[in-house]
Amino acid sequence: MPDIPGSESKEYTFEVRIFMAMTAKITSKGQITVPNQVRRALGVGAGDRLVFEEGASGEMRVMPVRAESPFTRYRGIGNPGIGSGKRAIVKRLRELRGE
Repeated sequence: MPDIPGSESKEYTFEVRIFMAMTAKITSKGQITVPNQVRRALGVGAGDRLVFEEGASGEMRVMPVRAESPFTRYRGIGNPGIGSGKRAIVKRLRELRGE
């Protein structure tokens, strides 16, 4: 966009938050069932762990515990027979070229 004398360009940053209000009942053993929509939003399932963290203003946040990337299990799925890393890819390309 060309500069117009006397005009200023402005950059805006927006933060989008989706608020979801769900309820869960606590059992006598202190257990809860996390609603399906919340599990989907967090990307968690059976056996996954959640961390409950208190924010600066006293609100509680629920976040999934991620020890590894959620994409780790899919690494190499599109390249059967090819190892991961640059060397493996270069080796495979040389094989395909007949080098």
